[in-house]
Amino acid sequence: MRAIRIPAHGGPEVLESAELDQPAPQSGELLVEVAAAGVNFIDTYQRSGLYSVPLPFTPGVEGAGTVREVGPDVTEFSPGDRVAWVMSPGGYAERAAVPARNAVRIPDGVEERTAAAAMLQGMTAHFLVASTHPVRAGETALVHAAAGGVGLLLTQLIKARGGNVIGTVSTAEKAELARAAGADEIIRYTEADVAEEIRDLTDGRGVDVAYDGVGKDTFDGSLAVLRPRGTLALFGASSGPVPPVDPQRLNSAGSVFLTRPSLAHHILSREELDWRAGEIFAAIKSSELDVRIGGTYPLDQARQAHEDLEGRRSTGKLLLLL
Repeated sequence: MRAIRIPAHGGPEVLESAELDQPAPQSGELLVEVAAAGVNFIDTYQRSGLYSVPLPFTPGVEGAGTVREVGPDVTEFSPGDRVAWVMSPGGYAERAAVPARNAVRIPDGVEERTAAAAMLQGMTAHFLVASTHPVRAGETALVHAAAGGVGLLLTQLIKARGGNVIGTVSTAEKAELARAAGADEIIRYTEADVAEEIRDLTDGRGVDVAYDGVGKDTFDGSLAVLRPRGTLALFGASSGPVPPVDPQRLNSAGSVFLTRPSLAHHILSREELDWRAGEIFAAIKSSELDVRIGGTYPLDQARQAHEDLEGRRSTGKLLLLL
């Protein structure tokens, strides 16, 4: 089968197309014929070595497709089922062995590519607004990279809960996308001082929560614009990791809260996975949530997908289609 392999850590150039043996599903696993695989920043972190993964490996922690075989002890899925999965490696391939515990059925009315695009980023947005800082009506949230995959979904979910969104973007095109998703205010961080703009927009109060998936370039500004006892949810590092932080800074900023959450710790049980995926799929089916697919690539163009993602040339979700 065709697959992408990473033999050594490095830039997008280390992504290699290869012919590999088809995996055999082990106990508790599904063999899935992959229709679409999500391209995410975690893939780039693993590729670069920022996140340690044994070499060589096939990247891709999210995808959707059709079950072709089930391994021993699998009772909840059958060949022919359409499934989507998350937090399981090997998605950049024609077929993937996926733990059944990480998979959910795709409901009728949801396309496979939409399901693939919604799993990691959709459930990340879900846990941020429902668990990390449960957004309440009238609260104001700062969403960095508001036209990105998570940013667009976050904005829609915050608005659905009655919150207000201040989004940061780099271009006029991205500003239009963020506004279309429901953002109340947009700050072009390439043209304005974000902290100063937010102080003006909130009459000096600050935001209740800052959702920051950018990291190094935005962390200080995010911390500076929180209201007293506000929350900074640092859920990514697209600009690089944040240097060590002196806890006294949290006191000086107003007894604020800092958390570094990840999806893996928010789908620890079957019930939690089904809850988050179920709410996301229900919102998609009802047209309350629009999943923007910003770019699709054939498998052998995975390098280009990584370059576009890291170069911030994309909006919405990027997919590899097989």
